[in-house]
Amino acid sequence: MQRRHFLAAAGAACWASGRAFAADPTTRLYVGATPGGGTDLVARALATELGPRLQRQFIVDNRPGAAGNIAAGAVAKAEPDLGSLLVCYTSHAINASLFPKLPFDPLKDFTALSLIARSPLLLVTRPDFPAASLRELLSSSKSRQNQLSIGVAGVGSANHLAGEMLKTQAGISAVSVPYKGAGPALTDAMSGQVDLVFSNVASAQELVKGGKLKVLAVSTAQRVAAYPNAAPVAELFPGFDYGSWYGLLGPAGIKPADAQRVAAAARAAATGEVMRKHLMGEGLEPVGSSAAEFGAFLQEEVERWRKVVQLTGAKVE
Repeated sequence: MQRRHFLAAAGAACWASGRAFAADPTTRLYVGATPGGGTDLVARALATELGPRLQRQFIVDNRPGAAGNIAAGAVAKAEPDLGSLLVCYTSHAINASLFPKLPFDPLKDFTALSLIARSPLLLVTRPDFPAASLRELLSSSKSRQNQLSIGVAGVGSANHLAGEMLKTQAGISAVSVPYKGAGPALTDAMSGQVDLVFSNVASAQELVKGGKLKVLAVSTAQRVAAYPNAAPVAELFPGFDYGSWYGLLGPAGIKPADAQRVAAAARAAATGEVMRKHLMGEGLEPVGSSAAEFGAFLQEEVERWRKVVQLTGAKVE
């Protein structure tokens, strides 16, 4: 009799625990970027993988604008449960110093869950641009450099700050032209409306393969296997290493057990064969970190980009 009561109580407790996790089995996955870009690609791949792993429905909600701050603000204000999560990108760390005032704290108002993927940036230009490498570009006349323009694929993005660092370290006097995303910036680069763009691999690789753009350099410290002839900017300017990344955050205050379960599922998804193959096919490097690792990484990134913003004097208009 006692055993029967014990089993009944244990069963009720397990049911209650599961019900608490899935009381509302729908998660809105906020993305602070337009559909079709690298962040959206990661979010949709992640949603597809997390749904069956967590037995929840994941709905991708694109909220572009303000360098990702609109989407981040929505999650920062959300209830501390699994109803709202954020696929963030490098701008989440940059915005802490780029924007004078934010309606949220990029660290304290969120629960770090997992770093999902990373990507180098490609410095691209039109095929007939009169330089085949960054070294050739920089050895050209100063008069030519003064006419250069760099398309900014999202103000406040890693693409933006990488361009500002290149201008600062190389002494290039170039006009920065802001765009709302990689698509419009790359379109204008192909037509010659702007000369250069730092772009995520996911956005530029098909245009490079099709001969519509060429790669002058890569932003990471090491060469990228897919672009062996493109030298790292760091070969000319040691320490230049400005890639982009994508991570998963929740609002602050999520129950530790729920956060751990989502973090474990995200890590398994990013390192699983299906999503790994998908991300690598888009030129991304799968990561799948633990929650603690991602939290420490975020803190380091906030400080690293703060120094870049101070050095370049980058501002949002």
